[in-house]
Amino acid sequence: MKSDAVKRGLERAPHRSLFKAMGYVPEEIDRPLIGVANAASQIVPGHTHLNQVVEAVKAGIYMAGGTPIEFGTIGVCDGIAMNHEGMKYSLVSRELIADSVEVMARAHAFDALVLVVNCDKIVPGMLMAAARLNIPSIIISGGPMLAGQFRERAVDLVNVFEAVGAVRAGKLDEEELGLLEEEACPTCGSCAGMFTANSMNCLTESLGMALPGNGTIPAVMAKRLRLAKEAGIHIMRLWQEEITSGKIMSAATFRNALTVDMALGCSSNTVLHLTAIARETGIDLHLNEINSISEKTPRLCSLSPAGPHHIQDLDRAGGVPVVMKELSLQGLLDLDALTVTGETLGQNLAMIGRSEGKIIRRIEDPYDRQGGLSVLFGNLAPEGCVVKKSAVAPSMMTHQGPARVFESEEESVEAIMGGMIKPGDVVVIRYEGPRGGPGMREMLTPTSAIAGMGLDDKVALVTDGRFSGATRGASIGHVSPEAMEGGPLAVVQEGDTIRVDIPNRRLDLLVDQSKIEARLKGWKEPEPKITHGILGRYARQVTSASRGAVYK
Repeated sequence: MKSDAVKRGLERAPHRSLFKAMGYVPEEIDRPLIGVANAASQIVPGHTHLNQVVEAVKAGIYMAGGTPIEFGTIGVCDGIAMNHEGMKYSLVSRELIADSVEVMARAHAFDALVLVVNCDKIVPGMLMAAARLNIPSIIISGGPMLAGQFRERAVDLVNVFEAVGAVRAGKLDEEELGLLEEEACPTCGSCAGMFTANSMNCLTESLGMALPGNGTIPAVMAKRLRLAKEAGIHIMRLWQEEITSGKIMSAATFRNALTVDMALGCSSNTVLHLTAIARETGIDLHLNEINSISEKTPRLCSLSPAGPHHIQDLDRAGGVPVVMKELSLQGLLDLDALTVTGETLGQNLAMIGRSEGKIIRRIEDPYDRQGGLSVLFGNLAPEGCVVKKSAVAPSMMTHQGPARVFESEEESVEAIMGGMIKPGDVVVIRYEGPRGGPGMREMLTPTSAIAGMGLDDKVALVTDGRFSGATRGASIGHVSPEAMEGGPLAVVQEGDTIRVDIPNRRLDLLVDQSKIEARLKGWKEPEPKITHGILGRYARQVTSASRGAVYK
């Protein structure tokens, strides 16, 4: 056992004494020591109930013969951090979470880990740590929030964001907004649509790192606590059979995850996170591979914000296993991939039935013949950029219009809310990338304002920042190289024509290339917005979004 380093032999008498100071008895010390990373807090709706989930995990570990040892991690609520300085800290927190779990696991010689997660950066941060540590590990999430009900329709957080834009446009009054605000988020859990948190929790199943149901069983259901106990039991099997995260997360499982990503219509942030997790395993996940997988993967689901369904609907339809069953019928998944059940994906799916064809479409009758995400290249994004094409109106799949250039999210929001953006415009928000932000903020406020004003099928938005999974419309993010690195986005001028061509995966500045090069030669890097503290360090160390915005 790895934990022998802190408990066995004459020299470890002081260590055992410290364990006893915490109330551990010799029988507990002699067992495998299983770290339980708990992201619970009182500021994240997806995490406010995690202590209860953790208790269920610990019960499962005890039942299976291990000793659970709980420790805490941080987490940012992206919704509460949105549209102010707080969002600069969201992506940064992913690296901190990965580092803190690594520190705790290595410093205390844990034999295995159960990682209790739920929201946007916590899931990928924990997965990065698991990949880095390469010990038996399993993810268990707190589960999704239920959708709210308002005026006889299902609603979620994105409806509130978009309603703000509708109020500004005079399409809704503030009293109605207040009533919606009361109903949109009715329970604890990660926000109810296929936003980033639920995207990553679902993809953790397809990566093989979580038990079936992890991504979809609602937070408020007893089934969630039963799954948590099962996770505690299964970690002991993984430890006994020496099944480490490195044996599960392979090139094949990342391809499986991307395939499921395309079928579900997940958040564009998954590209950033899967790339970062893959790099921790030594796998280089190139953006071109994402397009090749998207081209051959049909989209089987239409979930909020792209469609009418929510995660609770996906769960009732059979969840991620049924989606994977449909994909397997066309040979789109590697069924030999090992999972945390201790069995292969093929063995897990053997007893899964086919979809009824409603919430999850059958493989022969998809919503779309291609996947939900596309990576665009062109002279405005030489290293690529990402769009959630499943949430783009058909009329905006190709668009050409004048650039409306803003140097920050705040400037763009002021212009949008002030009615300065007109149909046909291409809103450009730059210096919001990993370095330039710093922190690569999500921009749900400008995209929601555009949607709320009824412009999401008339206006495109291009940025080196990123978007919330709740964003819909022709929102193209992760433009690389970012403006702060001297990418072409830095020299776009007001009124320049930009062409978006999603079917042909192009994003181009329709300016003569010699003029672009001349502008770039005259460009001077602006002073960093922040030079001190964690954001200052992050700006100096972070890589491009095309490489997952990991540290150099």
